[in-house]
Formats: sequence, structure tokens, C-alpha cells
Amino acid sequence: MALKSAVINVMEMAAQKAGRKLNRDFNEVEKLQVSRKGPADFVSSADLKAEKIIKEELFRARPNIAFLLEEEGEINLGDGSGRWIVDPLDGTTNFLHGIPHFCISIALEQKGEITACVIYNPITDDTYWAEKGRGAFLNEMKIRVSARRNMIDSLLATGIPFHGTPGHKEFIHSLSTIMGEVSGVRRFGSAALDLAYVAAGRYEGFWEKNLNKWDIAAGILLVREAGGSVTTFDGKDKAYETGEILATNNVIHGPLSRLLAKARKAAKADNKES
Repeated sequence: MALKSAVINVMEMAAQKAGRKLNRDFNEVEKLQVSRKGPADFVSSADLKAEKIIKEELFRARPNIAFLLEEEGEINLGDGSGRWIVDPLDGTTNFLHGIPHFCISIALEQKGEITACVIYNPITDDTYWAEKGRGAFLNEMKIRVSARRNMIDSLLATGIPFHGTPGHKEFIHSLSTIMGEVSGVRRFGSAALDLAYVAAGRYEGFWEKNLNKWDIAAGILLVREAGGSVTTFDGKDKAYETGEILATNNVIHGPLSRLLAKARKAAKADNKES
């Protein structure tokens, strides 16, 4: 049985408490008050309630740590020893449409580095967690990335740009370039869970652009601690800073990066012609 540290226990308890509230709200999804936050980007009362619960629980346990919250933004507290990066509901659109695929993502950043993380799926009651240097886990079981070596055997996940976000043409090129080379491509609508699935060996890889720190902070550590690779599309160690992420089982990282470069080149040529 994996021995969880005090900080992981704090994160997990906060996520589970918020998750119980999300599950209750999910069962009454049609009654939720929903307001628009931007094009195809919604915030519901469920988001706000879950974030409040997480913030209160984390602050109670560690009052000297700052926050970066999806809804409330930056809250600078304490002694500068770190900050919590929190997405209280990753997969909001799924949640609001009654699709049972969403999660809570919490990461601890210290001196610019993610050192601990929890991704909690309240529907399945699964906790993905990791600490730097200790490996990655699903509940009590240690997890590793997939050992599949060939692109043709690989299952990938991605995110599709929605209304109001850039990069539609480049995405179409990347999808058409990649899908003929792999076993399949999935789009489930939660970047944090996609990264957790890469860490658990369910997907061989995941790529997406224009993500926020709270979408990917926990997943980056999880994939790396499970033995995978995380970079930008062109292989730079800047995914967390840029929001452009390519996460794989390491083996297919090079081939997938080259396909994305090919797609980007084709998109640029297409833009010049149009």
C-alpha cells in the first residue's frame, strides 16, 4: 500500500469533500444556475461552490500557501513557500450537459516547480496522485505509462478548439496528419483526466494548445512521475508556461512531435494561400 504524505492527504481530503458536492449538483444539473463566462466557456454555481470548499480546506491545513484558482484567480498569502493551483471542475461543459466525465485538479507549486498533485474523479471515486521523486499512483496502486512502442498501436487523446479560441485550422491539419498513423484519437473534454489516463497507460499520448496552468499543472507531474514525457509540440520544456502540451509514454514522443511539426507547417502554408 502506498504511504501518502501529509500534503497529499490534505489535497485528497479537500478534493473528496468538493467532489461530494459536485456529485450532488451533478444529479440536479438541470436546476443549476449557469452564467456565461465567455464563448463556450461556462461557470456554474457548482464550480464556485467546489472552489470555495477546496480553498477553505487547503487554507485551514496550510495557511501560508498562496493560491491560483480558476474562478477567483491569484490569492497571495503567507511566506512565499508555495501556491496551490486549483481547477475545481475540469470538464465543466461535460458536467453541464449531464456527461459523467469531469474531475478536480489540485497541484502544489514550490519555487516554480510542481511538487505534488491530486486529480480526483468524483464519479468513479478515483484519486490519481503523485509527488516529485516518489512515482505516480491511482488510489493505492502505482501506475506507469504504456509500454506500446508503435504509433499504429497507439491510442491518443486531444482537445478540439471551440468557438472563440484560435488554432482551428492547425488542429484540423494535426488531426488529419495523426489519425491515419494511430489506432484512434479520443476527445473527452477534460485535459486533467486525459493526462491522468496517459500516466495510467490508457492513452499513449495527448496533445492540446491554449490550456491554462490549472488545466495541466497536476497532470504534468503525474505523467512525468509515471515515466512519461511532457513538452511543447516541438519538444521544449515549456508546456506549463505556454499551455501547449504534448504528453506521451516517452516512446512515441519523437514521432508524434514530428507529425505535429508537419501539421503546423501545412497549416502555415494553407494560411498563406488563403
